Amino acid sequence: MKTTIITFFFALALVFESLAGTLRGAWEMQPESSGSTERAVMIATENYLSIAIFEKNLYIRAYGGTYEINESGLTLTLEFNDKNPESVGTKVSYKFTRKDNEFTLENQAKATWKRIDTGNDALSGNWRITARVGQDGQMTEMKRTARKTLKICSGTRFQWFAINPETKEFFGTGGGTYTLKDGKYTETLEFFSRDNSRVGASLTFDAKVEADKWYHSGKSSKGDPVNEIWGKEK
Repeated sequence: MKTTIITFFFALALVFESLAGTLRGAWEMQPESSGSTERAVMIATENYLSIAIFEKNLYIRAYGGTYEINESGLTLTLEFNDKNPESVGTKVSYKFTRKDNEFTLENQAKATWKRIDTGNDALSGNWRITARVGQDGQMTEMKRTARKTLKICSGTRFQWFAINPETKEFFGTGGGTYTLKDGKYTETLEFFSRDNSRVGASLTFDAKVEADKWYHSGKSSKGDPVNEIWGKEK
C-alpha cells in the first residue's frame, strides 16, 4: 500500500512537470468578440512567461514573471507589470486547464489561449544581456544586478523587456516575430512601448548560438553598431 501511494504521488509530480514544459512556446488569447482588434500574446519557457497586449500600431500593456503549475493550478509571480507596478512581487493564482493546443486560465475572468508555435529553435528560451561592446570598442561584461534586460523567444516570436523587480520599475518593451536562418536573425516589430511609429520595422543581425550564449551583432535602427552577448536564464 505504501509503495502504491509513493508511486501515485511520483506520477502526479511528473504530470505537473510535464504540463509546465508543454507551455513552452507562444500562445494567443482568443478574443471575446469577433470584432476585437486587440491582441494578447504570451511567450513561455518552462518557468517564465511574458504577456504583451497591443493593437495594430498601438501598444497597450505588458506583464510577466516566473510561474509554476501544480495541483492547485497555475501561479504567476509578477516581475513586471507596467500598468500596475505595485503588483510586482505578488502571486496571482489561476485555475488551469489544458487540452491539446489550447489552455484556459481562470481568475476573476476566464480566458482561452491557443498555441501559435512550439518553442523549438536554438533561440527558444529566456535570455539576459550579459556583455556589450562599448564606445571604446571593448567587450564589457555587465554586472548582474536587480535591473535587467531580458529577451524571451519562442521559435517565431520574441519580446524584450527592461525591468527592475526590486524597485518595481519598468523601462520599456518591444516584440513581434523573428526568423533565424543561416546565421542571420531578423526581427519585425509588432509593438514597441517607447514609439508606436516603429511598428513594422525589420532589422537583421548576425547571430551565433553556442551552448548558453547568444552572440548578437549588426547595426541598430539608427545605424549604430551593435555587438552583444546574451546568456540563457535557467
